[in-house]
Amino acid sequence: MRWFIRLAVRGGLVLLALVLLLVVLYRVVDPPTTYTMWSEGKRLGAPVDHVWVDADDIAPVMLRSVVAAEDANFCTHWGFDMKAIRDAIEEGGNRGASTISQQTVKNVYLWQGRSWPRKALEAMITPLVEAVWPKRRILEVYLNIAEFDEGVFGVGAAAEHYFGVTPQALSATQAARLAAILPDPKDRSASRPSNFVQRRSAQIRDGAATIERDGRDDCFE
Repeated sequence: MRWFIRLAVRGGLVLLALVLLLVVLYRVVDPPTTYTMWSEGKRLGAPVDHVWVDADDIAPVMLRSVVAAEDANFCTHWGFDMKAIRDAIEEGGNRGASTISQQTVKNVYLWQGRSWPRKALEAMITPLVEAVWPKRRILEVYLNIAEFDEGVFGVGAAAEHYFGVTPQALSATQAARLAAILPDPKDRSASRPSNFVQRRSAQIRDGAATIERDGRDDCFE
């Protein structure tokens, strides 16, 4: 039993050291791929469409749009939006409360799906990422690894896929549509938006403009 406990402790310390190393490494090195990209490519039988784009080469309105859509309090929380979590609990878990930071951790280091082990690891790694990465870096990584369509990952590939433009040339409407499809990229289209996507895009566009006016983009602009 003592031998097993020592082995478990050593294994835990090795895992913690590896996580810390990857968090520090990805502060300056772009993640080459993710488990989700790999598994999706395997499912499709072909490499996924993915092109890394630096934040400086992404239209600022795209950054504001994804914050407006996914995490309006992005600049003020430390990885967890406690108000959103409380609201989700009060509503019986029928609404999401994951921040962009949590989603970035899940997409970079973990796997999709709902499970307690994954959520526990996400809760452990998210504060580390928030402590080591600037907010702009979190947004940059998130926009480069998020899935926007079947086999299409990252805003660089998505801008070309849907609109035939570079991510730097995205308009406010195009950026809002890309942000609107993120929760369900396989069933929503930015170039052929449903009535729901059009309504949601209009809300996101207004939200992005509000974030710019009231200074809630200060942490990443």
